[in-house]
Amino acid sequence: MEMKTRLVDKVNIIDISGRLDANTVAPVAAWLEQMTTKPGCRVLVNLSETIFVDSTGLATLVQGMKRSQQHQGEIYLCGMRRSVYMTFELTRLDKAFTIFADEEHALKAFAK
Repeated sequence: MEMKTRLVDKVNIIDISGRLDANTVAPVAAWLEQMTTKPGCRVLVNLSETIFVDSTGLATLVQGMKRSQQHQGEIYLCGMRRSVYMTFELTRLDKAFTIFADEEHALKAFAK
């Protein structure tokens, strides 16, 4: 797993490539904890290069979502491959998260 972080239009973006699983999730969890505890946080998780997410990866994203809500912030997901999206569908997390097809649409939603 590789992750890159950046700031675009006051939105903290993390790009995750490869597998997001129990063996690789620690740096993502640490970054999400740091970003989602800021009041009014705006976080975008770009999964366009992510090929697999296991239950630990899902739990990390859910924890980030809960923390962002506690701090009146938002966390969006974008760019999921079909196989990754199916994991979210099977766990019904596609209903819990706001998911966009791509980064452009997600950033427009933050701008509203």
